[in-house]
Amino acid sequence: MPTIDLNCDMGEGMGNEVSLLPFISSANIACGYHAGDTAEMKRVVEGCIKNKVAIGAHPSYPDKENFGRTALHLSTNEIYMLVKKQLEILNTIIVAAGANMHHVKPHGALYNMAAKNPTIAHIIAMAVKDFDTDLIYYGMSGSVMIEEAKKVGLKTAREVFADRTYQPDGSLTPRTEINALITDEAFAIQQVLQIVNNKTVTATNGSVIAMHADTVCIHGDGINALRFAAALNNSLQIAGINIKKINY
Repeated sequence: MPTIDLNCDMGEGMGNEVSLLPFISSANIACGYHAGDTAEMKRVVEGCIKNKVAIGAHPSYPDKENFGRTALHLSTNEIYMLVKKQLEILNTIIVAAGANMHHVKPHGALYNMAAKNPTIAHIIAMAVKDFDTDLIYYGMSGSVMIEEAKKVGLKTAREVFADRTYQPDGSLTPRTEINALITDEAFAIQQVLQIVNNKTVTATNGSVIAMHADTVCIHGDGINALRFAAALNNSLQIAGINIKKINY
């Protein structure tokens, strides 16, 4: 039976976490730099424990005004420190709740830059490794994020997106383009099933390219996030695909 992890970005002030948690297997929790605060982090961590959902950190650029989706040009040392600091902030809450951090997935512009820039990908991977060598690094499938994380000895998870379109080179369509987001629920589910079952995805130009996935991302800030999470979870189970957090 095929197995896939279903992850969701959380703790971003949407207020839908309690409802979403039963449909996913891992959560990426905002650490206060692009969204969220201590109370929000604590609430989501407790919900994850109750629902047996893997707890991950979702570090970003310090940019609440733009939800962490604007590229900031920082030094490698600044990037290292901001990632490590966010892991420390969230981990304090996780440990106090009697749980463990499972993974790290960068957010927004930090994620997108790391997917294309080996230097940024490397420095984030080093910050994660120096914090805890057992953490799993979630990165864009086929990108330098995975390559650099493996180079420093981290465990990795190749991530794909349910609600984003892909370019012929395997990259995500930039959010600045009108066809970047998939708003049709059935089409998004079809894309996920194609990736998981066939290890391919259909790009925006109609070409079919290789795409491998260990984890599928859905976004908690989507308009119909809860409905889509429930529908995707149900469709995966009907297709005989087991939803399970990543274990090494």
